[in-house]
Amino acid sequence: MNRRYELVYVVSPEANDEQVNALHTQVESIVQRMDGQLEKTENWGRRKLAYEIGRHKEATYVLEVITGGGDLMKEIDRRLKVSDLVIRHLVVRVDEEQAVVERTRARRTETSKRRRVARGLPAERQPGEGQRGEPDEDRDDRFDMGAEDIR
Repeated sequence: MNRRYELVYVVSPEANDEQVNALHTQVESIVQRMDGQLEKTENWGRRKLAYEIGRHKEATYVLEVITGGGDLMKEIDRRLKVSDLVIRHLVVRVDEEQAVVERTRARRTETSKRRRVARGLPAERQPGEGQRGEPDEDRDDRFDMGAEDIR
């Protein structure tokens, strides 16, 4: 089963751009070999570390968004552990968080529709309805107070 992961690795400041690119190429080749997909790569560049790791005070950060299986991420994790250039790395599964957000959004929308119908309003918001400056589709009706509610 394919899942979506974010991989962030911190590369030693002694590494030059060619070595960082070689490390990215190594990750990319593992992803291709194990039938995964590399969706996005962001090189955040050299930044100061939040705390000193060994003798390093700054490092190069790289973010990779990968779709693949657990075996793929285990292999990448194993390879990054043995690499001397990588100071730290972290793999986070993000598809589960996206599913929770979608479920919460759907639940809020359904609750909003039920409340609107209970107050005698149409289930869907009408154009021009709502407060100024707020997008209509992202609002929920929990705090709307109509004239009948204010007494």
